[in-house]
Amino acid sequence: MKCVFALAALLIAGFPAVEARQESEAISKALAEARSLIDTGRANEAIEKLKALTGSGDPRTAQMLGVAYYHANEPVRAIEQLGSVVDKLPEGSEKQESIQVLGLAHYLAGRLAESIPFLEQTRTWAPNNLELAYALGMAYIQTRQPDKARASVARMFGVAEDSPAGHLLTAQMMVRVEFEEFAEAELKRTLEKDPKLPQAHFLLGQIAIFRNRLEEGIDHMKRELELNPGNSMALYRLGDAYARQLRWDEAIAALQRSLWINPYYSGPYILLGKAYMKKNQPSTAEEMLRRAIQFDPNNKSAHYMLGQVLQQLGRLEEAKREFEIAGRLRGETQ
Repeated sequence: MKCVFALAALLIAGFPAVEARQESEAISKALAEARSLIDTGRANEAIEKLKALTGSGDPRTAQMLGVAYYHANEPVRAIEQLGSVVDKLPEGSEKQESIQVLGLAHYLAGRLAESIPFLEQTRTWAPNNLELAYALGMAYIQTRQPDKARASVARMFGVAEDSPAGHLLTAQMMVRVEFEEFAEAELKRTLEKDPKLPQAHFLLGQIAIFRNRLEEGIDHMKRELELNPGNSMALYRLGDAYARQLRWDEAIAALQRSLWINPYYSGPYILLGKAYMKKNQPSTAEEMLRRAIQFDPNNKSAHYMLGQVLQQLGRLEEAKREFEIAGRLRGETQ
Protein backbone atom coordinates (compact mmCIF):
# COMPACT_ATOMS: atom_id res chain seq x y z
CA MET A 1 0.00 0.00 0.00
CA LYS A 2 2.82 2.40 0.86
CA CYS A 3 4.28 1.73 -2.58
CA VAL A 4 0.97 2.64 -4.22
CA PHE A 5 0.75 5.93 -2.31
CA ALA A 6 4.37 6.70 -3.15
CA LEU A 7 3.75 6.07 -6.85
CA ALA A 8 0.63 8.25 -6.77
CA ALA A 9 2.58 11.04 -5.11
CA LEU A 10 5.24 10.86 -7.80
CA LEU A 11 2.63 11.02 -10.55
CA ILE A 12 0.89 14.01 -8.95
CA ALA A 13 4.21 15.77 -8.50
CA GLY A 14 4.94 15.26 -12.18
CA PHE A 15 1.73 16.91 -13.36
CA PRO A 16 3.02 20.54 -13.09
CA ALA A 17 6.09 19.67 -15.13
CA VAL A 18 3.96 18.04 -17.81
CA GLU A 19 1.58 21.01 -17.88
CA ALA A 20 4.47 23.47 -18.09
CA ARG A 21 6.00 21.53 -20.96
CA GLN A 22 2.68 21.40 -22.79
CA GLU A 23 2.15 25.13 -22.27
CA SER A 24 5.64 25.88 -23.56
CA GLU A 25 5.01 23.76 -26.64
CA ALA A 26 1.71 25.54 -27.26
CA ILE A 27 3.41 28.92 -26.96
CA SER A 28 6.20 27.84 -29.31
CA LYS A 29 3.62 26.74 -31.88
CA ALA A 30 1.71 30.02 -31.56
CA LEU A 31 4.94 32.01 -31.89
CA ALA A 32 5.86 30.10 -35.05
CA GLU A 33 2.43 30.86 -36.50
CA ALA A 34 2.79 34.54 -35.56
CA ARG A 35 6.22 34.68 -37.19
CA SER A 36 4.75 33.24 -40.38
CA LEU A 37 2.01 35.88 -40.35
CA ILE A 38 4.56 38.67 -39.88
CA ASP A 39 6.76 37.33 -42.67
CA THR A 40 3.79 37.28 -45.06
CA GLY A 41 2.75 40.87 -44.31
CA ARG A 42 -0.08 40.06 -41.90
CA ALA A 43 1.30 41.71 -38.78
CA ASN A 44 -2.10 42.76 -37.45
CA GLU A 45 -3.29 39.14 -37.45
CA ALA A 46 -0.12 38.16 -35.61
CA ILE A 47 -0.83 40.83 -32.99
CA GLU A 48 -4.30 39.40 -32.29
CA LYS A 49 -2.89 35.90 -31.95
CA LEU A 50 -0.11 37.05 -29.61
CA LYS A 51 -2.41 39.11 -27.40
CA ALA A 52 -4.07 35.87 -26.30
CA LEU A 53 -0.71 34.69 -24.92
CA THR A 54 0.32 37.81 -23.01
CA GLY A 55 -0.68 36.32 -19.66
CA SER A 56 1.84 33.51 -19.98
CA GLY A 57 4.76 35.61 -18.71
CA ASP A 58 6.98 34.09 -21.40
CA PRO A 59 9.38 36.84 -22.61
CA ARG A 60 9.30 35.29 -26.08
CA THR A 61 5.66 36.37 -26.40
CA ALA A 62 6.42 40.00 -25.58
CA GLN A 63 9.40 39.88 -27.94
CA MET A 64 7.33 38.61 -30.85
CA LEU A 65 4.51 41.04 -30.07
CA GLY A 66 6.98 43.92 -30.19
CA VAL A 67 8.25 42.74 -33.57
CA ALA A 68 4.67 42.45 -34.82
CA TYR A 69 3.83 45.99 -33.68
CA TYR A 70 6.90 47.29 -35.50
CA HIS A 71 5.84 45.61 -38.74
CA ALA A 72 2.32 46.99 -38.23
CA ASN A 73 3.81 50.53 -38.21
CA GLU A 74 3.19 51.03 -34.50
CA PRO A 75 6.72 51.86 -33.30
CA VAL A 76 5.73 53.20 -29.87
CA ARG A 77 3.93 49.98 -28.96
CA ALA A 78 6.87 48.00 -30.29
CA ILE A 79 9.15 49.95 -27.94
CA GLU A 80 6.84 49.29 -24.98
CA GLN A 81 6.86 45.54 -25.57
CA LEU A 82 10.52 45.07 -26.43
CA GLY A 83 11.89 47.48 -23.86
CA SER A 84 10.44 45.40 -21.05
CA VAL A 85 12.01 42.10 -22.14
CA VAL A 86 15.16 42.77 -24.17
CA ASP A 87 17.43 42.39 -21.13
CA LYS A 88 15.71 39.13 -20.15
CA LEU A 89 16.35 37.41 -23.45
CA PRO A 90 19.34 35.07 -23.79
CA GLU A 91 22.08 35.97 -26.23
CA GLY A 92 21.08 34.91 -29.71
CA SER A 93 19.03 35.81 -32.75
CA GLU A 94 15.90 36.82 -30.80
CA LYS A 95 17.83 39.31 -28.68
CA GLN A 96 19.63 40.66 -31.72
CA GLU A 97 16.32 41.12 -33.52
CA SER A 98 14.89 42.91 -30.48
CA ILE A 99 17.83 45.33 -30.31
CA GLN A 100 17.59 45.99 -34.04
CA VAL A 101 13.83 46.61 -33.92
CA LEU A 102 14.20 48.85 -30.86
CA GLY A 103 16.73 50.97 -32.72
CA LEU A 104 14.53 51.31 -35.79
CA ALA A 105 11.34 51.82 -33.76
CA HIS A 106 12.90 54.63 -31.73
CA TYR A 107 14.12 56.18 -34.99
CA LEU A 108 10.68 56.01 -36.61
CA ALA A 109 9.07 57.41 -33.47
CA GLY A 110 11.37 60.43 -33.65
CA ARG A 111 13.32 59.41 -30.54
CA LEU A 112 16.65 59.79 -32.26
CA ALA A 113 18.94 59.96 -29.23
CA GLU A 114 17.32 56.82 -27.82
CA SER A 115 17.73 54.97 -31.12
CA ILE A 116 21.49 55.43 -31.28
CA PRO A 117 22.66 52.97 -28.56
CA PHE A 118 20.57 50.17 -30.06
CA LEU A 119 21.61 50.91 -33.64
CA GLU A 120 25.27 51.06 -32.62
CA GLN A 121 25.00 47.55 -31.15
CA THR A 122 23.73 46.15 -34.45
CA ARG A 123 27.04 46.94 -36.14
CA THR A 124 28.50 43.92 -34.31
CA TRP A 125 26.38 41.40 -36.22
CA ALA A 126 25.06 43.43 -39.17
CA PRO A 127 27.92 45.73 -40.24
CA ASN A 128 26.78 45.80 -43.87
CA ASN A 129 23.06 46.37 -43.32
CA LEU A 130 22.33 49.57 -45.26
CA GLU A 131 18.96 50.25 -43.60
CA LEU A 132 20.57 50.23 -40.16
CA ALA A 133 23.54 52.31 -41.33
CA TYR A 134 21.19 54.87 -42.86
CA ALA A 135 19.09 55.18 -39.69
CA LEU A 136 22.21 55.50 -37.54
CA GLY A 137 23.78 58.09 -39.83
CA MET A 138 20.64 60.21 -39.93
CA ALA A 139 20.24 59.93 -36.16
CA TYR A 140 23.81 61.16 -35.70
CA ILE A 141 23.16 64.10 -38.04
CA GLN A 142 19.98 65.15 -36.28
CA THR A 143 21.59 64.87 -32.85
CA ARG A 144 24.47 67.07 -34.06
CA GLN A 145 27.27 64.50 -34.14
CA PRO A 146 28.84 65.22 -37.56
CA ASP A 147 31.99 63.11 -37.16
CA LYS A 148 30.03 59.99 -36.23
CA ALA A 149 27.54 60.78 -38.98
CA ARG A 150 30.33 60.89 -41.54
CA ALA A 151 31.65 57.51 -40.42
CA SER A 152 28.21 55.96 -40.82
CA VAL A 153 27.54 57.61 -44.19
CA ALA A 154 30.93 56.48 -45.45
CA ARG A 155 30.04 52.88 -44.57
CA MET A 156 26.72 53.27 -46.40
CA PHE A 157 28.42 54.33 -49.62
CA GLY A 158 31.63 52.35 -49.33
CA VAL A 159 34.02 55.32 -49.28
CA ALA A 160 36.77 56.36 -46.89
CA GLU A 161 35.51 58.38 -43.93
CA ASP A 162 37.95 61.29 -44.33
CA SER A 163 37.92 61.31 -48.12
CA PRO A 164 36.46 64.18 -50.16
CA ALA A 165 33.61 61.86 -51.15
CA GLY A 166 32.95 61.05 -47.49
CA HIS A 167 32.55 64.74 -46.66
CA LEU A 168 30.44 65.42 -49.77
CA LEU A 169 28.03 62.53 -49.21
CA THR A 170 27.62 63.48 -45.56
CA ALA A 171 26.81 67.04 -46.61
CA GLN A 172 24.19 65.79 -49.04
CA MET A 173 22.48 63.81 -46.28
CA MET A 174 22.63 66.86 -44.01
CA VAL A 175 21.00 69.06 -46.65
CA ARG A 176 18.14 66.57 -46.90
CA VAL A 177 17.19 67.20 -43.26
CA GLU A 178 17.94 70.95 -43.43
CA PHE A 179 21.11 70.90 -41.33
CA GLU A 180 22.74 73.39 -43.70
CA GLU A 181 25.16 74.83 -41.13
CA PHE A 182 26.81 71.43 -40.66
CA ALA A 183 26.56 70.72 -44.40
CA GLU A 184 28.48 73.90 -45.24
CA ALA A 185 31.32 72.84 -42.95
CA GLU A 186 31.49 69.41 -44.62
CA LEU A 187 31.43 70.97 -48.09
CA LYS A 188 34.24 73.38 -47.29
CA ARG A 189 36.35 70.43 -46.10
CA THR A 190 35.44 68.64 -49.33
CA LEU A 191 36.83 71.48 -51.42
CA GLU A 192 39.94 71.78 -49.26
CA LYS A 193 40.74 68.15 -50.10
CA ASP A 194 39.54 68.17 -53.71
CA PRO A 195 38.69 71.57 -55.26
CA LYS A 196 37.43 69.91 -58.44
CA LEU A 197 34.97 67.40 -56.99
CA PRO A 198 31.58 67.92 -58.68
CA GLN A 199 28.50 68.78 -56.59
CA ALA A 200 30.35 70.54 -53.75
CA HIS A 201 30.05 74.01 -55.27
CA PHE A 202 26.49 73.22 -56.35
CA LEU A 203 25.39 72.38 -52.81
CA LEU A 204 27.18 75.41 -51.35
CA GLY A 205 25.52 77.58 -53.98
CA GLN A 206 22.12 76.09 -53.29
CA ILE A 207 22.46 76.79 -49.55
CA ALA A 208 23.61 80.36 -50.27
CA ILE A 209 20.67 81.03 -52.60
CA PHE A 210 18.14 79.63 -50.13
CA ARG A 211 19.62 81.98 -47.51
CA ASN A 212 19.41 84.91 -49.94
CA ARG A 213 23.18 85.25 -50.28
CA LEU A 214 22.66 85.59 -54.01
CA GLU A 215 26.06 86.76 -55.25
CA GLU A 216 27.75 83.99 -53.30
CA GLY A 217 25.28 81.48 -54.71
CA ILE A 218 25.85 82.67 -58.27
CA ASP A 219 29.62 82.38 -57.83
CA HIS A 220 29.34 78.78 -56.60
CA MET A 221 26.98 77.81 -59.43
CA LYS A 222 29.38 79.23 -62.01
CA ARG A 223 32.25 77.29 -60.41
CA GLU A 224 30.14 74.12 -60.51
CA LEU A 225 29.40 74.68 -64.18
CA GLU A 226 33.12 75.06 -64.91
CA LEU A 227 33.55 71.52 -63.55
CA ASN A 228 30.35 70.11 -65.06
CA PRO A 229 28.85 72.27 -67.83
CA GLY A 230 26.00 69.79 -68.26
CA ASN A 231 24.62 70.12 -64.73
CA SER A 232 21.02 71.11 -65.48
CA MET A 233 20.20 71.73 -61.81
CA ALA A 234 23.13 74.14 -61.46
CA LEU A 235 21.82 76.05 -64.47
CA TYR A 236 18.32 76.05 -62.96
CA ARG A 237 19.56 77.38 -59.62
CA LEU A 238 21.68 79.97 -61.42
CA GLY A 239 18.58 81.12 -63.27
CA ASP A 240 16.68 81.19 -59.98
CA ALA A 241 19.33 83.45 -58.42
CA TYR A 242 19.28 85.80 -61.41
CA ALA A 243 15.47 85.93 -61.25
CA ARG A 244 15.61 86.89 -57.58
CA GLN A 245 17.89 89.76 -58.58
CA LEU A 246 15.44 90.73 -61.37
CA ARG A 247 18.13 90.04 -63.98
CA TRP A 248 15.57 88.59 -66.35
CA ASP A 249 17.66 88.19 -69.53
CA GLU A 250 20.41 86.32 -67.68
CA ALA A 251 17.80 84.24 -65.88
CA ILE A 252 16.13 83.27 -69.17
CA ALA A 253 19.46 82.25 -70.72
CA ALA A 254 20.41 80.00 -67.78
CA LEU A 255 16.95 78.45 -67.53
CA GLN A 256 16.76 77.76 -71.26
CA ARG A 257 20.12 75.96 -71.11
CA SER A 258 18.83 73.92 -68.19
CA LEU A 259 15.85 72.79 -70.28
CA TRP A 260 18.02 71.89 -73.25
CA ILE A 261 19.71 69.36 -70.99
CA ASN A 262 16.64 68.21 -69.05
CA PRO A 263 13.31 69.25 -70.61
CA TYR A 264 11.23 67.13 -68.21
CA TYR A 265 11.48 69.18 -64.99
CA SER A 266 8.78 71.76 -64.24
CA GLY A 267 10.90 74.20 -62.19
CA PRO A 268 12.68 76.01 -65.06
CA TYR A 269 9.41 76.36 -67.00
CA ILE A 270 7.76 78.07 -64.01
CA LEU A 271 10.62 80.53 -63.61
CA LEU A 272 10.64 81.17 -67.36
CA GLY A 273 6.92 81.88 -67.17
CA LYS A 274 7.59 84.43 -64.45
CA ALA A 275 10.49 85.98 -66.39
CA TYR A 276 8.46 86.36 -69.59
CA MET A 277 5.60 87.89 -67.59
CA LYS A 278 8.00 90.48 -66.22
CA LYS A 279 9.27 91.17 -69.74
CA ASN A 280 5.67 91.69 -70.89
CA GLN A 281 5.62 88.63 -73.15
CA PRO A 282 2.44 86.93 -71.89
CA SER A 283 2.01 84.52 -74.81
CA THR A 284 5.48 83.05 -74.26
CA ALA A 285 4.84 83.00 -70.51
CA GLU A 286 1.63 81.03 -71.11
CA GLU A 287 3.51 78.49 -73.23
CA MET A 288 6.13 77.98 -70.51
CA LEU A 289 3.56 77.61 -67.72
CA ARG A 290 1.46 75.13 -69.69
CA ARG A 291 4.56 73.01 -70.19
CA ALA A 292 5.22 73.19 -66.44
CA ILE A 293 1.70 71.94 -65.75
CA GLN A 294 2.15 69.18 -68.32
CA PHE A 295 5.05 67.79 -66.27
CA ASP A 296 3.62 68.68 -62.84
CA PRO A 297 -0.21 68.93 -63.00
CA ASN A 298 -0.53 69.52 -59.25
CA ASN A 299 1.83 72.48 -59.03
CA LYS A 300 -0.29 75.24 -57.50
CA SER A 301 2.23 77.99 -58.31
CA ALA A 302 2.14 77.13 -62.01
CA HIS A 303 -1.67 77.20 -62.09
CA TYR A 304 -1.81 80.50 -60.20
CA MET A 305 0.75 82.18 -62.45
CA LEU A 306 -1.03 80.85 -65.52
CA GLY A 307 -4.22 82.44 -64.18
CA GLN A 308 -2.39 85.75 -63.91
CA VAL A 309 -1.12 85.46 -67.48
CA LEU A 310 -4.56 84.58 -68.85
CA GLN A 311 -6.01 87.50 -66.93
CA GLN A 312 -3.40 89.74 -68.56
CA LEU A 313 -4.44 88.35 -71.96
CA GLY A 314 -8.11 89.10 -71.24
CA ARG A 315 -9.18 85.43 -71.13
CA LEU A 316 -11.02 85.81 -67.86
CA GLU A 317 -12.97 82.52 -67.76
CA GLU A 318 -9.81 80.51 -68.34
CA ALA A 319 -8.03 82.60 -65.73
CA LYS A 320 -10.82 81.96 -63.22
CA ARG A 321 -10.53 78.22 -63.80
CA GLU A 322 -6.77 78.27 -63.17
CA PHE A 323 -7.18 80.31 -59.98
CA GLU A 324 -9.78 77.79 -58.77
CA ILE A 325 -7.41 74.89 -59.45
CA ALA A 326 -4.60 76.69 -57.60
CA GLY A 327 -6.92 77.35 -54.64
CA ARG A 328 -8.01 73.71 -54.50
CA LEU A 329 -4.43 72.47 -54.62
CA ARG A 330 -3.42 74.94 -51.92
CA GLY A 331 -6.23 73.65 -49.70
CA GLU A 332 -5.17 70.04 -50.26
CA THR A 333 -1.61 70.74 -49.12
CA GLN A 334 -2.52 72.67 -45.97
